[in-house]
Amino acid sequence: MDTRKRKQCGDGCHDAPREKWNAETARRVTSAVCDSYGDEQGINHIDGGNLPERNEIVRILGQILELLFPGYTGDHTLRRATMEFTIGKIVDDVFETLSEQVRRALAYRCKIECCEGCDCVRQAEDVVVALLERLPELRAMLKADVQAALDGDPATKSTDEIIIAYPGLKAIAVNRIAHELYAAKVPLVSRVMSEYAHTVTGIDIHPGATIGKSFFIDHGTGVVIGETCVIGENVKIYQGVTLGALSFPKDACGRLIKGAKRHPNIDDNVTIYAGATILGDITVGHDSVVGGNVWLTEPLAPYSQVTVAAPELSIRQRRKPGGK
Repeated sequence: MDTRKRKQCGDGCHDAPREKWNAETARRVTSAVCDSYGDEQGINHIDGGNLPERNEIVRILGQILELLFPGYTGDHTLRRATMEFTIGKIVDDVFETLSEQVRRALAYRCKIECCEGCDCVRQAEDVVVALLERLPELRAMLKADVQAALDGDPATKSTDEIIIAYPGLKAIAVNRIAHELYAAKVPLVSRVMSEYAHTVTGIDIHPGATIGKSFFIDHGTGVVIGETCVIGENVKIYQGVTLGALSFPKDACGRLIKGAKRHPNIDDNVTIYAGATILGDITVGHDSVVGGNVWLTEPLAPYSQVTVAAPELSIRQRRKPGGK
């Protein structure tokens, strides 16, 4: 359509009467949508109080990461002369806003579990204070994680590069925060944090996973670490590694049994190469090496090395262009 025809078509189009959308149609659609909310077991949350707000949790997470890695986010310029004022403001904001999100999560848990007499406000404040008091310890663990990346990756030149750019470190840092809330039995908030990290890094670590210090994820895309994983110290894993469940136990009614130990234990000083899959409640003994693309469902003794047999290759010479 040329310019002249487009202009003619556009003249007065916005004034044309609507044949399909009118007050009766709007009422009918609204009524039908509201009727679909009748199933209390469906995807509705009505008369249940406000759930934790995802965007607010992500914003708070950014503030906590700034407390853990001061000066790296660019949100605040830190100077030693005024550092306590700046950090104090961030700490206070985290306490106030995260307490509200945790309160909402605890109120949701009370509704699900039919609790009575719970003081969700006090519990939320206790949880957030405990998290804030743990920040120096989390920083010590993250410092060891950064050093593990520097020692284990010949492609990096500095710790600054790792902190600013490496998705593996971001996923680990978020997990260390989310795990504190998971251990405090705060639903939803910890999961929002971990799934946000999953979205931005491609690394899926459940907040229930327990991870020791000096943990390094190289490259990272496609890594999956399940809820009941226990990972020791000085462990290194590559992209595409899955630490998952072999099967899901069910009760007599066929429902999944929640909370059972179903993921691997990875002992200290283990290296797991790209594409390996380790399933079930098994233990990979310390100082072991799991090769690329290994499928492992049985325990490994310490100092083991497991690899897949080399594939049989078929190599032939292609014809050159124009050749015979």
